[in-house]
Amino acid sequence: MTPSGQENPVHLDHIAAPDGVAPGRGYTQVVTGRGRLVAVSGQIAQDADGALVGEGDVAAQARQVFANLGSCLRAAGATFADVVKLTVFVLDAASLPAVRAARDEVVDTARPPASSAVVVAGLFAPSYLLEIEALAVVAD
Repeated sequence: MTPSGQENPVHLDHIAAPDGVAPGRGYTQVVTGRGRLVAVSGQIAQDADGALVGEGDVAAQARQVFANLGSCLRAAGATFADVVKLTVFVLDAASLPAVRAARDEVVDTARPPASSAVVVAGLFAPSYLLEIEALAVVAD
């Protein structure tokens, strides 16, 4: 079961450490699956009205970003259990522990998605501290 109470989908296979590759620290190196691809655009810390949530607070922004990702996934008939890849864009690498904590509230930490983190010079507006996009695979 995931933290949200969802069953792990049987259509995904997590390979934590392929031969010759060290295991990821809190992420899976390879996730494969069969089904329908769901691509979720990068989400920022905006509420449903487009207002910034958590100005200057990376933890609050991360929680809002994951809430937005969850809403987008549900709109496509998916859950965080279906996510195979997350790409995190942050202004400061020091933000990553707060992002990880928010992520761990919604993903199965025993079978985390493949992930990348990228430090960027800026996002579309100066008050936003991170953006996250997701790829999911849902059963046909």
